[in-house]
Amino acid sequence: MRYCVFAGSSNGQNPAYVSAANQLGKAMARSGIGLVYGGASIGLMGAIADAARSDGGEVIGVIPRALAEKEIAHTDLADLRVVETMHERKALMAALSDGFIALPGGLGTLEELFEVWTWAQLGYHNKPCALLDIAGFYKRLDSFLDHVVGEAFLTASHRNILLVEEDAEVLISAMANDSATLKSRSEESDFRRLRR
Repeated sequence: MRYCVFAGSSNGQNPAYVSAANQLGKAMARSGIGLVYGGASIGLMGAIADAARSDGGEVIGVIPRALAEKEIAHTDLADLRVVETMHERKALMAALSDGFIALPGGLGTLEELFEVWTWAQLGYHNKPCALLDIAGFYKRLDSFLDHVVGEAFLTASHRNILLVEEDAEVLISAMANDSATLKSRSEESDFRRLRR
């Protein structure tokens, strides 16, 4: 079992963000959940990788060559995969992962999260997608998404694909439950298709 974590390449202003990245990395390692992430040694990305590694967790970094050449790649990783493009990076990260979590971050973090969430909406995968909402970082986004539902641009069922939790341990448990539910729904769909 591996979760892909999208996270900022900076630490942000609130020390709670780094603390949460550390907590999530350690919680995943203790739970036997491997980490797939963007392969950087800096920011929240570096923090979660170091935390998972320090507790003996599996860590797989995936980074485009152009970023690796800027010397931000986490060269201490046992498994660092260098790809040519951002598209390859995202596709490989998704293929290696059984679920997706977004920590605080900027445009790249948001884009990665929204892409995998859209793939779930379209039925391309049935993996859980989640926000770890540290210190209210995603509170306004969460409210905006409810507004999008209210304006009939997003269904409530598609909105509810995205889990939102404030605690790393609670989030991991919620994702395990959601993963089992999604797998069950997928198997039911497969069974219905086979009967036709």
